[in-house]
Amino acid sequence: MVKSKTIVKVGTIQNRILLIRGEKVIIDSDLAEFYGVSTKVLNQAVRRNKERFPEDFMFQLNKKEKVEVVTHCDHLERLKFSSVNPLAFTEHGALMAASILNSARAVELSLFIVWAFVALRRAVSEHRELSRKISQLERRLADHDGHILV
Repeated sequence: MVKSKTIVKVGTIQNRILLIRGEKVIIDSDLAEFYGVSTKVLNQAVRRNKERFPEDFMFQLNKKEKVEVVTHCDHLERLKFSSVNPLAFTEHGALMAASILNSARAVELSLFIVWAFVALRRAVSEHRELSRKISQLERRLADHDGHILV
């Protein structure tokens, strides 16, 4: 079992996972905060290990995406004043970042981040299944209604 002096709830991490370009991602400043380092330290480590971060692990937001993130996420308002567009890390990118930071806190929190991504996948899956069942029920009701009218 993981022991920690700092407690981060999985729900807190889930609230920081955003959907950008069809991918669930965590913005670099949030990931750095979770891992207990500055955004600058995280991004320097990523630049030094660029080969470990293919596009499906991490990508840089464009200006429009940055404006949208800042507009919709109050906790990211400080990004408005940054001249650099933030990096967005997928689940695999977040894990890779933990491995290159190589700190006990990064390794520990990477588990919570994985659990948060898994919980979101489960919720989306359950939502799709529920939507499918509702659609089936609506079709059955429509068929049933059609038989009554005939």
